Amino acid sequence: MRLWLSVLAVTVISWLMKASAPLIIAQRKLPASVIRMTALTAPVLLAGLIVTELGGEHWQALDWTKIVGTVTAGGLCLAKVPMLLAVAGGIVVTAVIRLSLR
Repeated sequence: MRLWLSVLAVTVISWLMKASAPLIIAQRKLPASVIRMTALTAPVLLAGLIVTELGGEHWQALDWTKIVGTVTAGGLCLAKVPMLLAVAGGIVVTAVIRLSLR
C-alpha cells in the first residue's frame, strides 16, 4: 500500500510541476538561450538512452552488430531518409551481419 501511495504522490507532484510552468510564465517570452537549451534536452536524453541500452549494465552486453545497425540508422536519418525506413535499414544491416557471422 505504501508503494502505491508513493507512486500516486510522485504522479501528482509531476503533474503540478508540469502545470505550474505555463501559469508562472503566462504571457512572458522566454530568452532565446533557454529555448535552445530546452529544445536540446530531448535529443540528449534520447542519445543517453541509446548509449546505455547498447552498452548494457557495466558495458558487459556490448554488441558491435547493434552499434553498426544504430550507426546505419543514424546515417540514414542524416541523409533525410524517412524515420521508418532508417530504422528498417538499421535492422536489416544488423540482421545481415549476424546471419553472415553464423
